Amino acid sequence: MTFDADTDAQHLDQALAAVRAHSDLEPELALVLGSGLGELADDVEDATVISTADVPHYPTSTVQGHAGRLVLGTLSGKPVLVIQGRVHFYEGHSARSLGFPVRLAKALGAKGLVLTNAAGGINPDFGPGTLMLITDHINLAFANPLAGPVGRGEGRFPDMSNPYDEEWREQARNIALTNRISYREGVYVWTGGPSYETPAEIRYFAHVGADAVGMSTVPEAIQAAALGLPVLGISTITNPAAGLGSEPLDHGDVLEVGRAVRSRLAAWVRGIVAEGAP
Repeated sequence: MTFDADTDAQHLDQALAAVRAHSDLEPELALVLGSGLGELADDVEDATVISTADVPHYPTSTVQGHAGRLVLGTLSGKPVLVIQGRVHFYEGHSARSLGFPVRLAKALGAKGLVLTNAAGGINPDFGPGTLMLITDHINLAFANPLAGPVGRGEGRFPDMSNPYDEEWREQARNIALTNRISYREGVYVWTGGPSYETPAEIRYFAHVGADAVGMSTVPEAIQAAALGLPVLGISTITNPAAGLGSEPLDHGDVLEVGRAVRSRLAAWVRGIVAEGAP
């Protein structure tokens, strides 16, 4: 399904005006919080909290662990926008809608985008609780938020050779080393969901080079690339992917592991925000 570029721009302007009615803060960075990771928003100081239901045209989040709030304030001394609860393709949203929060963040003034998610571990060395710095992604949902007319401020054919900014990743590596935060690096594969993957699919993903699998992040990274926003991505490995563990996959386990790694992830994110985008 395509969209009308003029209407798309008007919707963004209306959403921007609704946010500006609550806060005039211009965030340096925008952070998207994944499943079970939403409590990071509690670390924001002098926070203005806006329900996304009060923002015109903002897609509705319906998943447990995704609060559906925008939090504007200060983190590590820097102005930030925290998107507490993302939206997903499997909720029935169009691919274009998945990029709306990123377009809004850019309109509010963000100069960089930090994406976090909960993911299943494909690499056998990445057990539950592993923090994975995303180096690249594979789009196996075969959807793109840029399909259709060119949106305002977007490139038609954005370069995707460095989707997770290498300079920013080097900063993140140094921050993790300084703070003794253990992490791994790897490739994230996006599937549409909401069903988990089959063991055969996971074997295929491993064969083509994926280290972790999830149902988010990639459309936001693509949208950011079209807007010229550098992206940093961090996955929390919450469970072995299908066929690699002894137990059936359960969303409750995703939330539980997300909470368990909160302190490590929060410390890393605070350091990343303090340094700012490259």
